[in-house]
Amino acid sequence: MTYSLAGRCARTGMLGGVITTSSPAVGSRCLFARAGVGVVLTQNLTDPRLGPRGLALLAEGCAPAETIAALVASTPHHAIRQLAVLARDGASAHFSGAGITSILGAAQGADSVAVGNILKNDQVPAAMVAAFDADPAAPLPERLLAALDAGTAAGGEIRELVSASLLVVDRESFPYADLRVDSAPDPTAALRRLWGEYAPLADMYVERALGRV
Repeated sequence: MTYSLAGRCARTGMLGGVITTSSPAVGSRCLFARAGVGVVLTQNLTDPRLGPRGLALLAEGCAPAETIAALVASTPHHAIRQLAVLARDGASAHFSGAGITSILGAAQGADSVAVGNILKNDQVPAAMVAAFDADPAAPLPERLLAALDAGTAAGGEIRELVSASLLVVDRESFPYADLRVDSAPDPTAALRRLWGEYAPLADMYVERALGRV
């Protein structure tokens, strides 16, 4: 009941992800990222433990495919899980369990990976990757939001969306942006408005944290 994309900006090294679903508070359960390490998406009857576990594996030097294999092996319930992993170099891997009975899909780009389940059609992830790739010079948060919009335009989920989240990490241990719409009638539109308010302040908040303002 979710569609999401993890992406990397080759120009800045920023990493991040964007996600939306028909249940509340998706950002707290399904989207994980660490600066200089990577991004993990864990969805469809979600196990949030797999997010930090995947980041730890990437930090230890595991490739995305190795990370996915280890995550799958670590849970007896992998048949109902959907996972995606993006490394700091842009390499990626994904997994969809055999027990997922809804329409699902996955797609990979040079610096991105998208996955979805309970979709209206299996081309939603491919549309997200195409949108993410369309303007490599744009700021990473804008590219991620464009991917989310494209997923919605391509059909999105069969159920009404409730929550959405945008997570971006840069060089520090704290996120560059961690924005969540936990329950709203049109969460993806609300998330874009929230980023519009936050974007002019994002760099200043980092500078404040580092004692430069």
